[in-house]
Amino acid sequence: MIDKINFTIAIPTYNGAKYLPELLERLKNQIDTESFSWEIIVIDNNSTDKTAEIVKKYQSDWKENFPLKYFLETRQGAAYARECAIKEAKADLIGFLDDDNYPVSNWVSKAYTFSQKYPHAGAYASQIHPDWEVYPPENLQRLIPFFAITERGNLPLLYEPQKKLLPPSAGLVIRRQAWLESIPEKSILTGRANGNMLTGEDLEILSYIQNSAWEIWYNPEMELYHQIPAWRLREEYLLPFFRGIGLSRYVTRMANYDNWVKPIILILYILNDIRKIIFHVVKYRLKIKNDLAAACEMNLFIGSLESPFYLWKNGYLSKD
Repeated sequence: MIDKINFTIAIPTYNGAKYLPELLERLKNQIDTESFSWEIIVIDNNSTDKTAEIVKKYQSDWKENFPLKYFLETRQGAAYARECAIKEAKADLIGFLDDDNYPVSNWVSKAYTFSQKYPHAGAYASQIHPDWEVYPPENLQRLIPFFAITERGNLPLLYEPQKKLLPPSAGLVIRRQAWLESIPEKSILTGRANGNMLTGEDLEILSYIQNSAWEIWYNPEMELYHQIPAWRLREEYLLPFFRGIGLSRYVTRMANYDNWVKPIILILYILNDIRKIIFHVVKYRLKIKNDLAAACEMNLFIGSLESPFYLWKNGYLSKD
């Protein structure tokens, strides 16, 4: 019986039956973890496939010295799944892996070791490499950073607030203390669900942590591979995806500002969004309809402009 768990791997998943077995096998084969205790918890975000069956089958055959647990979160949305993970995790360090994130063999050990070297890191992110089912064509290359790909060199890097850049939640480790001290009881963004592509819930959480006394870091030694299927490069996915990113931006843009200055900052952002849209139209003209990357960028710019009005109209800002 393990008295204390030092590190929790949390896997929020929705219909992840296709990817979960490979991820669980990779976690079973992690190396250099003898010096600390850890666990795996799977947060099933109301899946309709065989996710629950797969996890329970693994549990029945589980012979590892670290436990594998299953929890069901019926509220749809990644933010709710992460809340459940924070509640159910037994460790003060929670490492989040999406079901399509395949870590290298020392990911767990490197994640735990980093926490000891950087005690002021409230959250720290992985180096994420793409594993494309179909490599993106040349005209989509500039969109690659939006696919949760993070390759920022081989040295640890501090995310500085003034640069307004934050990592994705895939492969992210969060200290429970930082979460409890920084995250409000109800966040504004909850994640994509029921055909709604509104995203940004991970950036909202990180913005709260960054605005507190905690640091956010990039740890290149925590390497993983993000599985990206061919359908994520198709127009029917990309256009609403980029619109969803844009529509969420008011929340993350305003996170660093006091309430009294937000109206001024909002006006400046609106003017800048209008400028971007005009320049984009001038640059691409009629090509926007035929150039998928340009169309995605236009959806992003228009969504960003609409963001505060969309969120207010649909009741999101009432949670603020």
